[in-house]
Amino acid sequence: MCKTICISTLIFISLMACMSSSKKNIAFANNVVIAHRGAWKTNQLPQNSIAALKKAIQLGCTGSEFDVRITKDSVLVVTHDKEYNSLVIEESTYAELSKFKLSNGETLPTLKNYISAGIKNNDSTGLVCELKPAKTKEKNLLIAEQTIKLVKELKAENHILSYISFSYSILKKIKELDPNAKTQYLDGSKSPSQLKEDGISGLDYLVYKYKIHPEWISSAKENNLKLNAWVANKDHDINWLLANNFDYITTDEPELTFKKIKESPTNKGYQLVWSDEFNYKGKPDSTKWAHDYGFLSNREKQYYTDSLKNVRVDNGHLIIEAHKEKIANKDFNNPEIKKKSWIKYITEIDTAQYTSARLNTKGLASWKYGRIEVKAKLPKGVGLWPAIWMLGNNRKEVGWPECGEIDIMEHVGFNPDSIFGTIHTKAFNHLKGTQRGKKIFIDKPYNKFHVFAIEWTPEKIDFILDGVVYNHIENEHKTTAEWPFDQEFYLILNVSVGGMLGGRKGIDDSVFPQQMLIDYVRIFQKK
Repeated sequence: MCKTICISTLIFISLMACMSSSKKNIAFANNVVIAHRGAWKTNQLPQNSIAALKKAIQLGCTGSEFDVRITKDSVLVVTHDKEYNSLVIEESTYAELSKFKLSNGETLPTLKNYISAGIKNNDSTGLVCELKPAKTKEKNLLIAEQTIKLVKELKAENHILSYISFSYSILKKIKELDPNAKTQYLDGSKSPSQLKEDGISGLDYLVYKYKIHPEWISSAKENNLKLNAWVANKDHDINWLLANNFDYITTDEPELTFKKIKESPTNKGYQLVWSDEFNYKGKPDSTKWAHDYGFLSNREKQYYTDSLKNVRVDNGHLIIEAHKEKIANKDFNNPEIKKKSWIKYITEIDTAQYTSARLNTKGLASWKYGRIEVKAKLPKGVGLWPAIWMLGNNRKEVGWPECGEIDIMEHVGFNPDSIFGTIHTKAFNHLKGTQRGKKIFIDKPYNKFHVFAIEWTPEKIDFILDGVVYNHIENEHKTTAEWPFDQEFYLILNVSVGGMLGGRKGIDDSVFPQQMLIDYVRIFQKK
């Protein structure tokens, strides 16, 4: 009896061991990179080739995407276009198609061969299987059925990161055949709540779809749906997706994406807490930006307005534009302002000769510590004085400079190859000549965008141009006269004309109008 039990136990253990080893558990790489049709571009490999797949695995991508179509004789093949070497795939047999080699000498891969290659010696890169819609609904269902059947035969379920498709019916059939399968919709026409309701696991939309529907990003996260975007090949798109904490980035440039991951604030533990990407048109978003009006300070010559001529959003940019034009001064002979000696000059000007705009987040958003990042192209000309800066929330109570000022970027037109990063406090300010600032050379400030940033902690403020720290201010732990930076500050964007600094070498009236273009404003804070 004992011998029989022992033999039975051994048989049971052996069977369980076989079952557990039949499906290999893999841990997908801990990054967001999905190689689009494999990692083909850098090494000039054929798209959707097994060689490109192996390169994606070698790079350590979390996923490698590929396209699946069905032939006339119901063979699943991996290729993107409807035609292959001028043969319509659905109207041709695999024998006819396979006569033509890929550019690297590979035979057109069947899905069986492709998956077999993808699960061999691979324990970190998931397979992202895009099922291309066929001409008929019946064939769509056949593609789904045969794909799931093949994946099960090859015991490759754990290697499939997700099934993706432009066909909703294909994805629904996949879920019907394998309730544990992960699915992502490609079309970009359905909201996250719709996908959630229909049991789809995530979104895999073109980058611009998210930019015109930014609310879908937060909605997807709230609904526990996976966020994927295709095809992100440019720095600005990759950086934006990283900033918004996407789960996956599908790209033809996996090597570039890995580089951008290393450079991203999110790689330092920051998370995006506030932003404006200016993906709309017209007036700046009033829930994020307030306007300043009239003459304000520093004996500047511009009169600030909220006119669309001076400030607007267009073509993905915030535009702050200075003009040479006359406008009546609302504060001419204003008795209340006359009492304030430091701005009394404002009451003496009946007509301004220039207009511009100044935006701020006062009363709408403010921050204590973090990374403040603005990507901008600067206006050109002697007399222009663009600035990206911050003031303490307690300015009304204690005044300037006690409230503190952080000049993330200042530029003056008479010094065209430099920008400045500066702090002003009660102890350190330009009225005393004790301000703490430094300048850095800037390449082509009027012809290309640059990223101006600070990283601000309880211990220091670093001023950064395009990733390079050029001014480092340490907290000496004295008093608020030296360090008033342990409170919330609000952000200001403006283009001034003339003034105590900008006007030191006059104003060149021939340059107007001039614009500061702002591509985005992003505020990151530590998790």
